[in-house]
Amino acid sequence: MPTSKTNNLASPPLASMGATNALAQFGHDLRWAQVPIRVKETLHVLMIDIFRASAGGIDRVWTQDILSLYQHHRSDRNAHVLLHDLQVDVAKAAFINATACGSLDWDDSHVAAIIHPGVCVWPAAIAMAQVTQATGQELLEACVVGYETAIRIGMSIQPEHSLRGFQGTPTCGAFGAAAACAKLLKLSVEQHRNALGIAATFACGISQFFVSGSDIKRFHAGKAAMNGVEAALLAHQGLSGPPDAIEGVQGFCHAFSERFDEQTILKRLGDAFEIEKISLKPHAGSVRMQSAIECALFIAKKQTISVEDISHIEIGVHPAMVGKLTANQPVDHQQAQLSTPFAVAMAFYYSQFKGSEISLSIDDFANAFSNSDVMNLSAKITCHEDKEVEEKTTLESVAARVLCQMKNGSQFEHFIEHPLGCPANPMRLDHISNRFIHLSEHKVGHQECLDWLESTKDVASLKNIDPLMTLRLKQ
Repeated sequence: MPTSKTNNLASPPLASMGATNALAQFGHDLRWAQVPIRVKETLHVLMIDIFRASAGGIDRVWTQDILSLYQHHRSDRNAHVLLHDLQVDVAKAAFINATACGSLDWDDSHVAAIIHPGVCVWPAAIAMAQVTQATGQELLEACVVGYETAIRIGMSIQPEHSLRGFQGTPTCGAFGAAAACAKLLKLSVEQHRNALGIAATFACGISQFFVSGSDIKRFHAGKAAMNGVEAALLAHQGLSGPPDAIEGVQGFCHAFSERFDEQTILKRLGDAFEIEKISLKPHAGSVRMQSAIECALFIAKKQTISVEDISHIEIGVHPAMVGKLTANQPVDHQQAQLSTPFAVAMAFYYSQFKGSEISLSIDDFANAFSNSDVMNLSAKITCHEDKEVEEKTTLESVAARVLCQMKNGSQFEHFIEHPLGCPANPMRLDHISNRFIHLSEHKVGHQECLDWLESTKDVASLKNIDPLMTLRLKQ
């Protein structure tokens, strides 16, 4: 492979460049010492959460189908399938691992960018870090670059990108994965720019699943991660992409959205970090549904409600949710996880049997989909645009209101502005660690979870990432 070039010239200000060049320069130049302490703390939380997600998704049927397809695809650049001894080609490892992490709809989110960046960036970076024998610090630097790249591109074209019918995770996520891998391959600025240019032509992902269901969303992150790995490897090999592939007149942003604000990418790039505005989800469903679920849980627990006594329920939602997250009779398991009425029905139903702290899991959704009581209650739930919800919704969190009308004439209402997991109401490290243990211990062992968490306390000092790859599924 060609040797990466070193740029010894002083870099011009990022704000004076085009978006593609600026992101390439930023990715090339970023060093761990420049990363604010809050971002470093956030990365620790996000890394634990991505491994939690992998434990939840690695043995799902869709992940196993992809694993079966690719398990014999080997090359001289192999990386581990998470929680397995098996190694496959680095791009295929990224695909499998990102599918495991992203298929649960229980991943990190950036509300303004309308993207799940972590499930694209971490799996690609972890796979590439094994090939390059990167240090822990190099892995973390790469992930910062990947998150910022994917998020800023997403913010520059949303919400029009989504309204046109694309999902930001596989489209913008490919850029984040490519940027992270370019950093780990130590590409020059020019090569890093080429990686972004190649990722631009790989970017893909429609959102018809909101309407018709299907499995495609479950492996969207996998395709983005694989596309990013391959884009970086092609750039490392010497292939080029358009130098203005992001902002050009026929580049990604203009082709994929009716609106493009290049300054959103450039503003304070390298100074302000959008990764600080990441949300984590208590429940396995869209980040925009979390407030409504929390409202339902609050009412159900405070009033000790039985679902058979409910007449109907109204959910006040943000206008952008209408038509995508408001179907009250989902056609399959995937669409159920994207249905606010169905999730609210689940919250009321499970509150009758579960303890005080309820976290709706992917298994809860699967079981509820075949539960006639939940489906019947969901049919009694309608969503409508709510002015206060729209006013209180920000670029960091989505508000919601739930009004429960009982058959005896009584009403119960609750409004949530900042759901658990958003930047204004974050999940703390101990919460993230505990839910990692809760989801993973029956698959890999309790002590193994504790030992792994211990190894994550100072990832930046690791000579390689082998200590992060010790978890194995029980036989």
